[in-house]
Amino acid sequence: MCFGFLGLQFGLALQNANVSRIFQTLGANLNDIPALWIAAPLTGLIVQPIVGHYSDRTWNRLGRRRPYFLAGAVFASLALLWLPNAPALWIAAGLLWILDASINVSMEPFRALVGDQLPTKQGPAGFAMQSFFIGAGAVVASLLPWALARFGVANVAPDGGIPDTVKYAFYVGGAVLLGAVLWTMLTTREYSPAQLRSFADTVPEGLPADVSRAVRPGLLLLVAGVMVLFAIRYFTLEREVYLLSGGLLAFGLMLTWLSRTRSRGMLREVVGDLYGMPDSMRRLAGVQLFSWFALFAMWIYTTAGVTQTIYGTSDTSSSIYNEGANWVGVLFAAYNGFGALAAIVIPFMVRRWGLRISHMVNLCLGGAGLLSFLYIRDPRWLLASMVGVGFAWASILSLPYALLSDHLPTAKMGVYMGIFNFFIVIPQVLAASILGLLLRLCFHNQPIWALGLGGFSLFVAGLCTLYVPEPGGHKRA
Repeated sequence: MCFGFLGLQFGLALQNANVSRIFQTLGANLNDIPALWIAAPLTGLIVQPIVGHYSDRTWNRLGRRRPYFLAGAVFASLALLWLPNAPALWIAAGLLWILDASINVSMEPFRALVGDQLPTKQGPAGFAMQSFFIGAGAVVASLLPWALARFGVANVAPDGGIPDTVKYAFYVGGAVLLGAVLWTMLTTREYSPAQLRSFADTVPEGLPADVSRAVRPGLLLLVAGVMVLFAIRYFTLEREVYLLSGGLLAFGLMLTWLSRTRSRGMLREVVGDLYGMPDSMRRLAGVQLFSWFALFAMWIYTTAGVTQTIYGTSDTSSSIYNEGANWVGVLFAAYNGFGALAAIVIPFMVRRWGLRISHMVNLCLGGAGLLSFLYIRDPRWLLASMVGVGFAWASILSLPYALLSDHLPTAKMGVYMGIFNFFIVIPQVLAASILGLLLRLCFHNQPIWALGLGGFSLFVAGLCTLYVPEPGGHKRA
């Protein structure tokens, strides 16, 4: 049931390691890259709760979650085939949106599938197994451009466009993504709704909340959004900060609407579940906020930071820039490889220290790895930095879900896994909104400092983990 994650991460790893490179090659300014990337997490913010809501209510010939695996995989594969051939920057940005939307259609049903199928005591091992396949797929995907160049494939396009190493890597990625997801679909069975209801699950089916009280946080968010708008105009801030203002206003309007509406549609249920989420999910929000802020900073600025600081160039048409960009692919492959190995170690850590302490240790290892980018000048030594990042990555992909799934009702596993994605998307929106501003005001537009901020953020995430309760064994044994 976890093998499909190999294909999904194949697509995500190609995206993470190469999309900034594609954007820069098509003429994107360094300060515009966070805004171009933001379509991807915003898509997940919208898509995953909706898909989770409907997958909880789906049962047909293909099953409960598997119809969504298939639909997402088909469209993601098509986007991978087209993205490196995009003739213009706006088309590439649109294809990134389609790619991420499609992967998100498959992603949370995969998470919910593990929550559906496994008892509490097997949860950490199940989510760690997902991390293993994520790491295995990402290693190969991230290495592909570098490996293709070693086999003689052109690494610099004659017309200054996307080199063949990147194009062929994306073609392979499309085939692997579709094939891996199809394998999971054809070899996995799902429990029927009647079987799921028969399991001894002491978590209540609903998590009621007094939604009339949502008006207060809604109004506070609206006021905060308006204040950010005034700050943008008064201080002439970067236009990316509008993303932060828009997010505050959107959530404020949703909560205010929730407190007044009497409708019973899908939107009302999703927003109501968001407001009435379990306490453990609220406490995990801080952990996720700082964890994914760090990851987003790493994904969008590692190429620019390494090529500018270590390789000494920002000229995307030069061979030295493309050599450095390919090395970033190797580094991304390395942290995913170390993450795959960490996924084998993490269950033993959990048995000895528990979920919380294990996650805190792994996040601190990742923080140390990112902070080391500020001091290392030999690109080969950055492989050592990736050991810590790999442990943090494997832990982020598994232990928060293990901490969470025990506290969720089976009937709403999909929608709550989708809502949990908010705490992955919101920090990425925050990063896209303020990282460019912080680099300009505080760090003289040196992108390597974004990785330093990411390292500090992972240490804060580790401390936040101490406030999350350990699972209490609510689900079937």
